[in-house]
Amino acid sequence: MVKYYRTDDKKIYEVSELTQGIWIDMVNPTVSEGEEVAEKLNIDIQDLLAALDEEESSRVELEDGYTLILIDIPTTEIRHDKEAYTTIPLGIILTSDTIITVCTEETSILQAFVNGRVKEFSTKKKLRFVYQILFRVASSYQTSLRVIDKKRTEIEERIDDDTEDIDLIDLHALESTLVYFATSLRANAVVMDRLTRYKRLEQYPDDKDLLDDVIVENQQAIEMTSIYRDIVNGTRELMSSVIDNRLNNVMKTLTIVTLVMGIPTLISGIYGMNVNSKWVPFSNTPFGFGIICGVILIVCAVMLIVLKKKKFL
Repeated sequence: MVKYYRTDDKKIYEVSELTQGIWIDMVNPTVSEGEEVAEKLNIDIQDLLAALDEEESSRVELEDGYTLILIDIPTTEIRHDKEAYTTIPLGIILTSDTIITVCTEETSILQAFVNGRVKEFSTKKKLRFVYQILFRVASSYQTSLRVIDKKRTEIEERIDDDTEDIDLIDLHALESTLVYFATSLRANAVVMDRLTRYKRLEQYPDDKDLLDDVIVENQQAIEMTSIYRDIVNGTRELMSSVIDNRLNNVMKTLTIVTLVMGIPTLISGIYGMNVNSKWVPFSNTPFGFGIICGVILIVCAVMLIVLKKKKFL
């Protein structure tokens, strides 16, 4: 899908033809759509559609007549039948009078511009537009990180009550997401550092200030990712310890039950031996069976008292 946008009088409009000072928004374009735009603007088709490859790394490439900027943005996907965060490439191509964005899916980062929710946005101020996109990308990472930390908190609150193995799997998924975020944010930081030395298009003082803000926001997102990774790792270790402790308690209980129940089993086994009754205590005594049962109960009670004093109960 390819759409053309242009801003006039601080309002954005969708236009039907390619003119100067427009924004071309390409969402999962077909090869034919890419070839049409590439031919009109004299852009290498491989560069134009580079963002459609999920394995593409963030970078800045200066070509004849245009500049390619690739960054990673956060998005959601279904993983283990649950919604999880991941990152996908977003391509930004700058020509002398046009800006092009290419992504495999619609993203709220760009939709904010389409819906007119970004102040001082103009398709004619291309570098500022790029910096505004980068700023919203950094903010989107921070928002996603807060959601991840909230999910971790919900899992942590269940540790004392009904912790399950699925919680460990969920924590592992969160940890994997944070690894993706950390890798993408560091790569984006390299791109931003490269943009500070960008001289191909004119940069205004306000644009440079905005880029400084973007770098600060991205660095904050990197620090948040590092902190949350450590917290998630600590929560996972705590949960593993709790589950192991519960297993130890179950094994201890079963051991105590086996030990106590072994006493009546031993005594009844001795009395079940096929020997002369005169050699068996209480065999000819009135209420002998009751006496033997009483002895068994007393021995079991003594065993329980000893175990309790030893703090096995």
